[in-house]
Amino acid sequence: MVSTKTKLITADELLAMSDDGYRYELVRGALKKMAPVGHAGGFYEANVIGELRAFVRANRLGRTYSSSTGFLLGRAPDYVLMPDAAFVRRERVEEVEEGRGFFPGAPDFVAEVVSPSDRLADAHEKAEEWLNAGARMVIVVNPRERAVSVHTPGGVENLSGDDILDGGEVLPGWRLPVADLFE
Repeated sequence: MVSTKTKLITADELLAMSDDGYRYELVRGALKKMAPVGHAGGFYEANVIGELRAFVRANRLGRTYSSSTGFLLGRAPDYVLMPDAAFVRRERVEEVEEGRGFFPGAPDFVAEVVSPSDRLADAHEKAEEWLNAGARMVIVVNPRERAVSVHTPGGVENLSGDDILDGGEVLPGWRLPVADLFE
């Protein structure tokens, strides 16, 4: 019997990789290649980031991060995920040294946008991974249905139409009509 071993990649090796036009996540040491999003996916990501950043900045709550930011969720094997948009509380940002490297730990808030090539079930599974890693709220934005699923440690709430997305304790005071994410 022949045994083959796949070489696990570390977060440091991922960070040092040359840019080949793709984004990569590191799932328990294995590279996961991610195709660039199309124009529709980029539009919905920008809507989320724009609304989130404006609120976070106006209220001096912390930092927002784009889809090119990696968050180091575990070591040995290393685990780095990249959300479509994220928020980290100011107190946590201040504890982290500026410079090169992935942000240590999960963001407080994560947004994942379901692109046309994504499976909705995979986005919901990834939301659960974020929560298991310490995120406090994850939204899955589904442009096909013009709906948002809000995942928290307490469960999942599905929103659409005239519903209002509420930041709860994670983003206190953030209230956003779901329909605004799709316009």
